[in-house]
Amino acid sequence: MFPVLVLVVAAAGIAMTAVTSGHAGLAALWSRVTNWRLSPRLYAVLLVPPGAVLVTLFTLRLTVSPDFTPGLQLFGLPVGLAAGLFEEIGWTGYAYPRMRVRFGAARGAVLLGMLWGVWHLPVVDSLGAASPHGSAWPAYFAALVCLLIAVRCLIAWAYARTGSVLIAQLLHASFTGTLILFSAPHVTPGQEAAWYAAYAGLLWLSLATAFLTQTRRRANANTTVAVGTSLHA
Repeated sequence: MFPVLVLVVAAAGIAMTAVTSGHAGLAALWSRVTNWRLSPRLYAVLLVPPGAVLVTLFTLRLTVSPDFTPGLQLFGLPVGLAAGLFEEIGWTGYAYPRMRVRFGAARGAVLLGMLWGVWHLPVVDSLGAASPHGSAWPAYFAALVCLLIAVRCLIAWAYARTGSVLIAQLLHASFTGTLILFSAPHVTPGQEAAWYAAYAGLLWLSLATAFLTQTRRRANANTTVAVGTSLHA
């Protein structure tokens, strides 16, 4: 199912772009896919998924059980790269810009993250190191969807600042690749659901912190401008 999951999203994104926007739309899509001249600070966001995975697992290893010791499954790297490069042509190249216009940036990202989670439903019990998940399946699926929504919001944040589908592809690849690469190989199904939920919680906390920091900076900047205008007057 893996080739189907990644290739169908890419094919649908290209086909729908051609149908709705023609050659001009395809050219614009290609320009966003090849937009790599970005600030190094924006490329640094690629370190968020592996950092969050390792913080989550090592914290659980120290406080809960050695079962949460990270592994090293190198096949995760090519899998993650393939998923990111192909899927984001559909998700960020086609779907998200239209959902952002219709629902707004945040709601569009959350809704797309939910759809991304449901897209994994046919194969969800084959994912992770503890598959099949048995009675822990509902908790595992819920944790996975919460995690995917958080990652989608992170991808949407990066895309909004760059207009680059490439940064979305690389961020998706970083997330999927390191989720497999460092996944704890000895956890039970219930433990896997728990660490996915903890990982999602850490990402949501990071997103909330970044949002509040940005909001505070904007408020301070507006106050400074208002004070300067008043003094000038």
